[in-house]
Amino acid sequence: MMTNQQVLATYEAMRALTARMLVAASNAEWDELEILERQISDHAQRLKNNEDQVVLESAGRLRKVVLIKQMLEDDRKIRDLTMPWMAQLSRLINSTTTERRLANAYSV
Repeated sequence: MMTNQQVLATYEAMRALTARMLVAASNAEWDELEILERQISDHAQRLKNNEDQVVLESAGRLRKVVLIKQMLEDDRKIRDLTMPWMAQLSRLINSTTTERRLANAYSV
């Protein structure tokens, strides 16, 4: 079971990770972004498994809300940066798949 402090510390750590993810996405450091995503996922799973038993006081709840809003804002900015890259990657994959189909269809 997590304490109030551990819950807030986990949200703080997640907030720091999303800030690092934004920097990684801004610099097109996709491998780093993936590593940070896994770390966020680990924290989220820990919260999912333990947070239900913790009741935060008023200041703690407010801090949690601020942190979540900051993470959501970072997430939006990260998506804005990654969506064009994902679209380009999808086009490359589709192009390669089409080329492969054509080569297979016309090869002897």
